[in-house]
Amino acid sequence: MNRLCDSMEPRVMDDDMLKLAVGEQGPQEEAGQLAKQEGILFKDVLSLQLDFQNILRIDNLWQFENLRKLQLDNNIIEKIEGLENLTHLVWLDLSFNNIETIEGLDTLVNLEDLSLFNNRISKIDSLDALVKLQVLSLGNNQIDNMMNIIYLRRFKCLRTLSLSGNPISEAEDYKMFICAYLPDLVYLDFRRIDDHTKELAEAKHQYSIDELKHQENLMQVRLEDEQARQEELEKHKTAFVEHLNGSFLFDSMYAEDSEGNKLSYLPGVSELLEAYKDKFVIICVNIFEYGLKQQEKRKIELDTFSECVHEAIQENQEQGKRKIAQFEEKHLSSLSAIREESELPNVEKKILECSADISELFNELMMLEMQLVEQLEETINMFERNIVDMVGLFIENVQSLMAQCRDLENHHHEKLLEISLSTLEKIVMGDLDEDLPDDLRALFVNKDTIVNAVGASHDIHLLKIDNREGELVTRINSWCTRLVDKIHKDEIMRNRKRVKEINQYIDHMQSELDNLEYGDILD
Repeated sequence: MNRLCDSMEPRVMDDDMLKLAVGEQGPQEEAGQLAKQEGILFKDVLSLQLDFQNILRIDNLWQFENLRKLQLDNNIIEKIEGLENLTHLVWLDLSFNNIETIEGLDTLVNLEDLSLFNNRISKIDSLDALVKLQVLSLGNNQIDNMMNIIYLRRFKCLRTLSLSGNPISEAEDYKMFICAYLPDLVYLDFRRIDDHTKELAEAKHQYSIDELKHQENLMQVRLEDEQARQEELEKHKTAFVEHLNGSFLFDSMYAEDSEGNKLSYLPGVSELLEAYKDKFVIICVNIFEYGLKQQEKRKIELDTFSECVHEAIQENQEQGKRKIAQFEEKHLSSLSAIREESELPNVEKKILECSADISELFNELMMLEMQLVEQLEETINMFERNIVDMVGLFIENVQSLMAQCRDLENHHHEKLLEISLSTLEKIVMGDLDEDLPDDLRALFVNKDTIVNAVGASHDIHLLKIDNREGELVTRINSWCTRLVDKIHKDEIMRNRKRVKEINQYIDHMQSELDNLEYGDILD
């Protein structure tokens, strides 16, 4: 074990240990002493040092949500864990422990400096989330495969790397390989890499590097294509018509239709099926294109509504600010007059006038807010009617198009049944010239068997169509309901917040006047 004091038992991080460490490492002057008395909030701690504590397991750090620097070196830690909430961490030292696997760092997206020096690590991986990594110390571990270096090419900010003391550092080509494959590295094993070494390394490994770059470029293109496809799919999902811009729905009808797939080998069915698919896909594409157009219309409607609401609120706020500015100008003048007034009756009269001005301002601000509430209520109701109508029309037209899909399926079913019964008759009469696959011929036992097979295929197809239609209708209705509910709730919260702001401001003005009044009475 690493630096384990024989006289100390292995420890788990608990609140007592953390409080002690925070107290010892915090400010020691008067402000620090006061903080100790009142208690230091873990969320306010930016740096924490827990070295040489015989810590076996990382735990109880979830409260240190703003921690920037964490020092856990020279313990007996075996597993990297418990760091999920430390998303602001920039510097992490886990050197001189017993860690075998790099893990548990997926949320540390701001980490720049990581030390895992002197552990038992044999593979460099699971660092993908550390996109800002600049310094990586992995010296004195058990890394023995030079291919680990290639993994580090993805870290574009990496400038300092330590790998001395690993088996790979004994390789003859160690330094040249690293310099060639990590060309942006500045320091290797605590020594600056000179330009001459970089040039030699690049020349020595040029062919391999060029091939690797080619593969990386191909991978990047694939990643970008996949990302573009995902973005396009999300756009289609937003329109509720994903996978309707092709044969997906049609193909899904036959994916679980064993009987239909068998029947497709009947004479004349392949041509029938091809014509059916072409017409079916055209309807699906029509639904898809119509869905995208309707989504754009809904977006325009929502954007227009949001803009109207924003303008109404802004205009109302400007009116409120003007009234407050006019009030404050008069109010300051009135307060000055009160302070200069020597006669108590006159003071009381002016204070009453000020109080009346405050009440008048309150009424004016509340009237403005009531006017805004009525204006927004009318705007919201109009938007709700429009969006509900748009969604209703969309559903109606989609259902009409889906009905055409069902009509095509019914027509295909009739034709398929007709061909199947005709084939059965030929088999019975011994007039069938074509050879049929064994599993298909097994269906032609009698009329009931073949009718049931064709019917089962038909039922699967109708169910797929019904399910896709039902899913679309349910999702867009849910979207519409959630959107309208959110708009109403947001307006309620806005109104409550505004009323609270008005009351707080008025209370402050009245309190200021009351304090002035009490002061003058005492004088």
